[in-house]
Amino acid sequence: MNHMMKHGIKRFSGYSSIFLALCAMAASESSLAADEAKSKAQPVAATPVVTPLGQTRIARETSFPKLVSGKWSGPRLPDGQPDISGLWSNTIGNHSNLEDPQAGVIYEARKKPLGPREERAPSRISDPQDGKFPFQPWAKEKVEQFRIGFHNPTNPGHVEPNARCAPGGVPKSFYWHGYDILQYPGYVLFVFDNGSRIIHLDNKAHLPSKLKLWNGDSRGHWEGNTLVVDVSNHNGKALFGRSGEFVSENATIKEKYIFSDDGKRFNYEGTFDDPTIYTRPFTITIPAIKYTEAEDSDGWNLEARWAKTKTSAKYLEHDERICFENNGGFGLGATDTPQVLVK
Repeated sequence: MNHMMKHGIKRFSGYSSIFLALCAMAASESSLAADEAKSKAQPVAATPVVTPLGQTRIARETSFPKLVSGKWSGPRLPDGQPDISGLWSNTIGNHSNLEDPQAGVIYEARKKPLGPREERAPSRISDPQDGKFPFQPWAKEKVEQFRIGFHNPTNPGHVEPNARCAPGGVPKSFYWHGYDILQYPGYVLFVFDNGSRIIHLDNKAHLPSKLKLWNGDSRGHWEGNTLVVDVSNHNGKALFGRSGEFVSENATIKEKYIFSDDGKRFNYEGTFDDPTIYTRPFTITIPAIKYTEAEDSDGWNLEARWAKTKTSAKYLEHDERICFENNGGFGLGATDTPQVLVK
């Protein structure tokens, strides 16, 4: 708690349940094991997009610094971890479109033209260089059918899992709303709006292959300024976003969370390997920034609020976000009115 207060973050009682969950998971994994036996940042200036009047979300970047793995010169926690706790958010767009993050939902009618592609943020796909998902033909067709059905769903497969309050999965949780990073001895904990994700740093083996999770099973370690994570055990139910991309239960992910020296930014680089769906491995890059008292809540990226206090202390209050099915904006719902698809 003292560590949290140092960073001006006030935790509600709900977070104590997360800590208890950590303990329960550790105990559960011990039981499962018994059963089985039986960077440095390069100085590249980010270019912000001007936020239109009346828009409450932060201005989006059209470019971002390239961060490289290297030594960590920032503060550390008593267990030796680099101190990267706080409230974070991606900087270039939400989950509507991965290959063109600032273009909005695919096939959605637009009030005005988007403008030249080069004026928007790059594809989240940093490898291959063309910024495209290397789908097998059948998988590409499945994604296309989702994109069409999203606007007037005629079967459950047209509904993004977020509409049913399912966990975001990897990597969607990192470009949905803002999120918290909490740290404990042997763990890094991500607290998202729709679930949480625990990175184990204690050399535990992965869960048995028969156990499948929305966010997968994560085992990691620190290499200087970089948190390196191996992810497996996906349940294959999550989608990458409103553009419909996905992985199967066979997917593995090699992740790098590369932090800048000042601890104000990190770049997520996840290399996905799933020969069931794709013709080759591919890499997704997601830039993120840490929020400080210099920022105001915008209701999307930074949802926490600066508390009103009678002292000079500054605390962020982060309410639990309650999701309920069909809470709007996840697929528009079925309608008798024909939908015009804009291609």
